[in-house]
Amino acid sequence: MLALKKIDVNGGRGLAEFELLARQLIQRWKEDPNATYQSWFLWDERIKNFRSIRRGLAQVVAEIEAGRFGVAYRGSSLETVVHSVAEQRQIFKGADHAFLWKPKLRIPDIYENPANQRAFGRLLDHCACCDTAEEIIAGIHTIDRLNIKGLGPAVANLLYFLHPTLVPPFNTAIVNGYNKLTGGKVKLGSWQHFLAMRSGVLDLNERFRDLLSNDLGAIGGLLFDIGSGRYPVPPRDEEDQSVGSWAARLEQARAEAQTLNKALQKQGESDRTHSEIQAWLRDIGRALGYDIWIASNDRGRLHDGVRLGDGCLESLPASISTSIGADAIRLIDVLWLERGGDRVAAAFEVEHSTSIYSGIVRMLDLALSGSELHATAGLFLVAPDARESEVRAQLARPAFSRIADLEIAYLPYGELERHREAISRFGSGLKAIKAISRALP
Repeated sequence: MLALKKIDVNGGRGLAEFELLARQLIQRWKEDPNATYQSWFLWDERIKNFRSIRRGLAQVVAEIEAGRFGVAYRGSSLETVVHSVAEQRQIFKGADHAFLWKPKLRIPDIYENPANQRAFGRLLDHCACCDTAEEIIAGIHTIDRLNIKGLGPAVANLLYFLHPTLVPPFNTAIVNGYNKLTGGKVKLGSWQHFLAMRSGVLDLNERFRDLLSNDLGAIGGLLFDIGSGRYPVPPRDEEDQSVGSWAARLEQARAEAQTLNKALQKQGESDRTHSEIQAWLRDIGRALGYDIWIASNDRGRLHDGVRLGDGCLESLPASISTSIGADAIRLIDVLWLERGGDRVAAAFEVEHSTSIYSGIVRMLDLALSGSELHATAGLFLVAPDARESEVRAQLARPAFSRIADLEIAYLPYGELERHREAISRFGSGLKAIKAISRALP
């Protein structure tokens, strides 16, 4: 019921023809710059956020185990990490709805019920530690048997960031897209239906693997765009719309993709601004005599036709590349290192419009990397002037209680833009950068 149906019965169209049309759909979808494949799946920040979300889930588990999680979603470590998931562009928009406390229904029942809360923590811990699909499914069956009110497959969105090749993302649009494409009847809110859909998603992904990815985010994005009504599914039998009608609708979707809507325009502007700020920091650092490291997944991005990584370090010194948290440190937006040495003088995270959580975690990894060479580095959150109050409010959360020890500073875009040329010409060391920054929290 929940997998692709064979459609060659009674003179029907046939599975082979359906798959051919589905391939055409996937190819068109991948080419659309505004579809989730290019706007989210290939988005650099998606990969950068995996580690921070995983670390956030580990903090949730630790607080539950220690009895420090509390009895409310607001202000909890869970809210912090789910908020970070929800900011993963359109596919995860609204991911926090399932975790918001509904007082009249008393769901999800993991805040006021300590036993349920601990069971939720054990599920996250179990899935973080296991390596196989069988172990993950066993953990899901365990939580399902407890019948915790309101704690359903929305948790799969957290599990996806732990095991992106084993657990697909899950929301209403994805379920609708799966049902449209396969003729299935998956329902929301049921772990059993989620597991059945997961099996079907894996079958689909295997069938079209050459067009998709081992990472189930790709097929999740496809199902999301289908379920959102952006792309029409191929007709499954002769009673459906004709192939010609479907092809016309697909071409219409392609034509519509040529006009960016305001939200997607804003996303594109955010990416360009992010690269621009990285380029400013790169050039200032060079002028001050530092070696520069650009985040490993940003090195090839262009600003004014020049790769961000041109003229910068090709690899990090061994003291950093072999340290604790090295994988996260490589993703810090900009590092200034002492010329020819291995001491980090300054680290910059550019937070244009996304959650500050990921950047903070990467700086924490640098500060706690186990080397005195990095312990005195200047740490800067670089963000629009208007985000200062938001950043301060975020850092006041209990989840960020250790951040005060890092002495992170807030560096507004406006101050950086006004003074960057003067700093480059007349500056020395970090004195000028610190002068235009503001202490946090």
